Amino acid sequence: MTLACGIDVGGTKVAGGVVDADGVILEELRVESPAEDVEAMGEAIASLVTELASRHRIETVGVGAAGYVDRNRAMVLFAPNLAWRRFDLKADLEARVDLPVVIENDANAAAWGEFRFGAGEDVDDLLLVTVGTGVGGGVVLDGELHRGAFGVGAEIGHMRVVPDGILCGCGNHGCFEQYASGSALVREARNAAGSGSPRARDLVERAGGDATAITGPLITEAARDGDGFALEQLAELGRWLGEGIASLTAILDPAVVVIGGGVSEAEDLLLDPIRAAFLAQLAGRGHRPVLEIRKAELGNRAGLIGAADLARR
Repeated sequence: MTLACGIDVGGTKVAGGVVDADGVILEELRVESPAEDVEAMGEAIASLVTELASRHRIETVGVGAAGYVDRNRAMVLFAPNLAWRRFDLKADLEARVDLPVVIENDANAAAWGEFRFGAGEDVDDLLLVTVGTGVGGGVVLDGELHRGAFGVGAEIGHMRVVPDGILCGCGNHGCFEQYASGSALVREARNAAGSGSPRARDLVERAGGDATAITGPLITEAARDGDGFALEQLAELGRWLGEGIASLTAILDPAVVVIGGGVSEAEDLLLDPIRAAFLAQLAGRGHRPVLEIRKAELGNRAGLIGAADLARR
């Protein structure tokens, strides 16, 4: 049985796992991410691989990195929350672990994981939309991961949806993730609560009387308990997501859209508004097949599993 090591690198943690050909994780380890130190990051990844390889016959390593990865799946061109800048991560890691290494964008890796072993394994065309601090994306077309001419495609969070809108961390204004992310959900709820809206009173009480302590999970918890204000906030987030997905569908025409990321834990409280807004804005509605919008199945392990499978392939 061919085993691969999948690594998922983020700004706060590095997860590593041994993955078999069926997408099953046989063992998993996690360490804190030394995000601002290139040398320490290389050492952290190598130590995970080395420890796992001491107990499993690993043949290849796939790394999902939160940043722009070149078409050769070797160099991290830019990672907004990590220290890598035009850094040949493939060469660095291969020298450390003496195994073949493949580098991939983390959202691309997650999309591949869901396509191969999760919510999209029954289709050939998939769009993954991850809703967390920002909005990420990955695209599979005709059974192949779509990466673009330079390897940096599917950055759907930076699709411009509001001219001269909210300033984004990328430097542009009005990006999709400024309106359709978990950060946007929390920002709008805190703003409404901070302005003294009586509808937000119960949510503020849940936050200990401090509007700035409102979090995404707290909003989801309140919505599950029937809080009208929290339900409204999720519905508004769902509207932004559904309308954006309708625009992306006009270009990509996927069979399935998979919603992942932390905010997807709200399940139908978020998915139902997404579906409604999508149907309302879908071009040619009534005259074309309608795709399914599904919740991701692999959770936060999708990137690890996908990176390992891409390395094996």
